[in-house]
Amino acid sequence: MQTLLLFGLAGFLAQLVDGSLGMAFGVTATTTLVTVGTAPAVASAAVHLAEVGTSLASGASHWRFRNIDWRTVGILAAPGAVGAALGAYVLTSLPMAFAEVWITTVLLLLGLYVLVRFAFLKLGTLVETRRPSARFLGPLGLVAGFVDASGGGGWGPVATTTLLSSGRLEPRKVVGSVDTSEFIVALAASLGFLFSLSQEDHLDYTVVVGLMLGGILAAPLAAWLVRKLPPRVLGAAAGGLIVFTNARTLLNAVDTSTAVATVVLGALVVLWAGGLVAAVTSVRKERRTDVRADEAPVLERP
Repeated sequence: MQTLLLFGLAGFLAQLVDGSLGMAFGVTATTTLVTVGTAPAVASAAVHLAEVGTSLASGASHWRFRNIDWRTVGILAAPGAVGAALGAYVLTSLPMAFAEVWITTVLLLLGLYVLVRFAFLKLGTLVETRRPSARFLGPLGLVAGFVDASGGGGWGPVATTTLLSSGRLEPRKVVGSVDTSEFIVALAASLGFLFSLSQEDHLDYTVVVGLMLGGILAAPLAAWLVRKLPPRVLGAAAGGLIVFTNARTLLNAVDTSTAVATVVLGALVVLWAGGLVAAVTSVRKERRTDVRADEAPVLERP
């Protein structure tokens, strides 16, 4: 029961981030499992099995709030499923020691990308007349699906950020469409892991159920928050936590000295704090700009 409750909380928090940003359930949940000593392939398999339920609930919630572009979902999901199945096979084929370094490095880079993206970069602008084409969405889905399964996460960081930066779809519909298409990707990755894992690799289904139930409970709240909560602050906070956790795991894996580890982790904490300050500053600046834009027509009236 304790395991169920702990991973239920982890799933709730991970889905709260994922449903609000369109990314980071896999990265956050896999980071948690790897940190407590779970084998990389087993961790990714457990997270993707949980995501089958959480992504379905998240998609239904986003549909309820009209956050989905179904054409994007249809084109993105199929190549994403192919990439995910391939990624699952690759990860289960890697030696244990190398797999741990690989998945931790991928999670670290994805976390760094999330932190930098939401703290320091523009989030993209809306261009309603240019919807994403199949030529654009197909390769994006394939790459995002492969990174997602082989790295324990990445569907959102790759697909959501690429679509946001392209400016071809309304931001809330980017989040809703990527979260909804993730159901097919998670299902394909789960099947790939179930066929590829050896008999020595044992999935703890209590962990899977905990992550799934926590994520399902958080999905409606996250779908509502995507319309209310500043994504910059949440993205910077989640990205910094993912970077710090995986950096510590990677430093331990390569047997780094205490002094070096302290310096590196201290520098990352400073970067994390700077990212949060930059995110809050950007949110305030954007709000002031929006207020001036709303007031401008009123001031021009005779």
